[in-house]
Amino acid sequence: MANTDRPSGLKPVGHLNGGPWNGKARMYYIDVTNTPAIFKGDAVVSAGSSDASGKYASINQAAVSENIRGVVVGFSDQPYIAVDTSDTNRAYCPATTEMYALVVDDPDVIFEVQEDNDGGDIDADMIGLCTNIVATAGSTSSGISGMELDSDGTAADAYGQLKILGVSNKEDNALGTNCKFDVLIIEHELRSSTGV
Repeated sequence: MANTDRPSGLKPVGHLNGGPWNGKARMYYIDVTNTPAIFKGDAVVSAGSSDASGKYASINQAAVSENIRGVVVGFSDQPYIAVDTSDTNRAYCPATTEMYALVVDDPDVIFEVQEDNDGGDIDADMIGLCTNIVATAGSTSSGISGMELDSDGTAADAYGQLKILGVSNKEDNALGTNCKFDVLIIEHELRSSTGV
């Protein structure tokens, strides 16, 4: 059975200590100058500023080869809750919109991400190597990220933003086109490693 083509960015699924992801995340600020739009599952980077209170550091969408701060899992117009009760359908942050985002920024969280299959599929010999994200626009209707894992055969190397831990252990997932992988953000702002 073929893998389903359903990119959804990076989804927290576990922790390096063997436990499940515990749901912990930290609130960050998205400045009105942000571009492009940011979606649930997008990797983000620090933007070097904060909101007016100084309590919530600012973020932008991550690009290829940048050290990642974490992954967005929710949005709000205020910093205290990740769901805005005035708009319960708040699914993403449009470009040039001020907002707050709940970000999984623990460097030991394991994420699931689909490969992009551009230039070939990731094979068993690439497990344990590193590669980068492919920043693709998300869906404005679902709010889900379009980011994927760069699967180009020449992309997997000793260096990269994400370390490929293995194929996600799911009944409907196997090596080949649209495979989902468990990865660790190895080029993380809170980690000293450079991806080796």
